[in-house]
Amino acid sequence: MKRIVFVGLLLVLLSGISYGQGCSVCTKTAAGLDDKSAKGLNGGIIYLAFLPLAIMGTIGFVWWKNSNPKT
Repeated sequence: MKRIVFVGLLLVLLSGISYGQGCSVCTKTAAGLDDKSAKGLNGGIIYLAFLPLAIMGTIGFVWWKNSNPKT
């Protein structure tokens, strides 16, 4: 079990390195925005990221609850 957690954590940590560069069009667009529009763009990114993270979190929680022995 510890090995699975270690490999999962390692994959999560290393995935940020390869996907951290961002889209060049988004970077140029965000650089030209005023403060209000930039906050709106950031809010939209959070909004789009919330649903997949919520689904993964729910699945992980249900899996964790069902895998623990009932004592």
